[in-house]
Order: sequence, then C-alpha cells, then structure tokens
Amino acid sequence: MKRATIFLILMASYGRAGPLDQAFDHLYNLDFPGANRLVDTHVAADPGDPLGYAVRASAILFQELDRLQVLEGEFFADDKRLIEKKKLKSDPTLRERFFQTLSQAQNLAKGRLAKNPNDADSLFTMSLASGLTGDYSSLIEKRQLSSFSHYKEANGFAQTLLKAHPTFVDAYLTTGFSEYLMGSLPFFAKWFVKMDGVEGSKDLAAQKMLKVVQSGRYLKPFAKILLSIYYVRENQPSRSRILLTELARDYPGNPLFKKELQKLDTIRPK
Repeated sequence: MKRATIFLILMASYGRAGPLDQAFDHLYNLDFPGANRLVDTHVAADPGDPLGYAVRASAILFQELDRLQVLEGEFFADDKRLIEKKKLKSDPTLRERFFQTLSQAQNLAKGRLAKNPNDADSLFTMSLASGLTGDYSSLIEKRQLSSFSHYKEANGFAQTLLKAHPTFVDAYLTTGFSEYLMGSLPFFAKWFVKMDGVEGSKDLAAQKMLKVVQSGRYLKPFAKILLSIYYVRENQPSRSRILLTELARDYPGNPLFKKELQKLDTIRPK
C-alpha cells in the first residue's frame, strides 16, 4: 500500500481556503492541466511559499503514475505486483522536473525552518517532499528498500509537525501510512527497519487515516483512497464501498473510482 502525496495557495493559516485547494480537486479528477494552472497562479503570486512547489511536484508525480497506470487499485492490492523488480519506463523530462521542483520546495522550507523550527507549512512541505521521493523510488524505480529511508524522513517531519501543531490533521496521513507500512513488513525485516514513534499497528494506521477522512483538508480524499485500499486488504469490502462511492460522486472525472467499485462486486468477505 503506497501512497502518494499534494497543496494550497496564499495560506496564512491552516484553516484558510485558496486556489490550491481547488488544485487538489483537479488532481483527484485526473485533470492535470487544470491543477498545474492553479499551482502556477500560486507560485507566481507567492514564489517564496514552499508549499506551492510541493504541490507542483505532487502534480508531476500523479501525472506520471497515471500514465504508467500505477494508480490502478489492483496495483496496491496485489502483493506480487507490488514487489515486482522490473523498473517502469519513466519519462526522463518529467523525472528531471519532479526532482528539481522537490529541491526548490525543500530549499525554501529549510530556509524558513532555520528561522522558525516549528513553521507548520515548512514542516508539512518537508514531510511531503520526503514522502514523494519515497513514492517515486518505490513505485517507479522499484527500489523498495531504499524508499524506506525517505518514508522514515517523512514520518519524522510529520511527527514534529503534530507535536507543534496538533490540529494539522493532514499530517496524520503520513504517520498512519508509516504504521501500516511497518505493520505490513515480515517479522524478520522489522529488526532492520525502525521508525520513531511507530508501533507497526494496522489498527492504529486505520484510526489515523480515519482522522484525515473526517477532518483533513488537502489530503482528505487521498486518505479515503488509502483507507479504501486498507479495507479491501483487510477483507472489509463493504467499508471500502462506502468510501469509493463518495469518491466517485465527488470526483466524476476520475474513472478509477467507478472501476474499483465494480471490482468490489466480485469480493465477498471471508
């Protein structure tokens, strides 16, 4: 189960809406040109905001994952496909843009954190950047082992963010994903892979993702996607159906949600 990750505009506080909120809607609808236009508007208006570049990198990664058909639900549900070693054929131009944009986001965030170590937007940006790097490494380059270091970094920034800003609910997506990731590892592998503050509990993972589903902002729909995958893998298709039905209703431009709903018709709880 992976996750991929994305952001907002002119954000003076976590609770204020802006054009990048709309960019998320376009991304979940697989409307990448629309999402990029909104991100460009934000970056032009506030080039010093690291979140704008984090969103741009997210849009690039989503576009590449969609092109490579990685966003198909069965990719996440089938362990054999998940551990395939065959590297996908990525677009070299998009790859270069992706990592350049991530570098811009991280440099701006680090500059702000040097002045204020508890800057919420910058901590969120750093968590996203590390998570996105892990996604690219694992999902496209098939470097599952090396991706753990990036996910570990993402979890660290998310933990720091939640300690300083407990109401920044979207950060629970990263900590919840970390719980699921550790909980899914074979027993022997847990001796070599450690994450601070992570128990490796799948139940706790679901609880944290549910927090984002209930009151998240940017990542609420993505939390629904991950939680629906979790429910399928944990043999609870009826719960997955509820989330996918909501996603199909809210994002009619994305055919994947309807496709996954159709697949659920063939699944019966054990």
